Amino acid sequence: MRKISLFIATSLDGYIAKPNDDLSFLKLVEKEGEDYGYAKFTDTIDTLIIGRRTYDYVLKEIGSSHYNNGKRDVYVITRTERPQEGRIIFYTGNITELVKRLKAEKGKNIYCDGGAEVINELLKHDLIDELIISVIPVLLGNGTRLFKDGRPEQILEFIEAKTFDTGLAQLHYKRKK
Repeated sequence: MRKISLFIATSLDGYIAKPNDDLSFLKLVEKEGEDYGYAKFTDTIDTLIIGRRTYDYVLKEIGSSHYNNGKRDVYVITRTERPQEGRIIFYTGNITELVKRLKAEKGKNIYCDGGAEVINELLKHDLIDELIISVIPVLLGNGTRLFKDGRPEQILEFIEAKTFDTGLAQLHYKRKK
């Protein structure tokens, strides 16, 4: 069975975006030649799940090739129906059913890239198998929280922690069965 992994960055005080879905704080740790393991991680996946607001932000800031590279299926979780664009599927159905179906299919692993609503819905149903969380050395004070209230307690098993000279600390956990 395929696993689903969360690979995401957060501020030290637990925000994945500033108000208005602003991700500019991620630039604090940008360094030429350093991707914090992202390329190695994405080599292990062939399917991506992302919320529509995060998708729109990345589209605007980085461009469509970041997701629509022809190497993977991208499920954009949205409430508004839109036609498929290449391997980008705008999904309006039940996310829990989608993930259960995808996990049962053959293939590489599945990457959850946010946003908070998607992450918390998957956590609520105990569907995230692995969490790789990069902590950015900034206290934002408010914005979009990575973890919301109202989900069950989940015990995690520590895999590793890495630190980088930019001040970023990356924590890797898997769900304890």
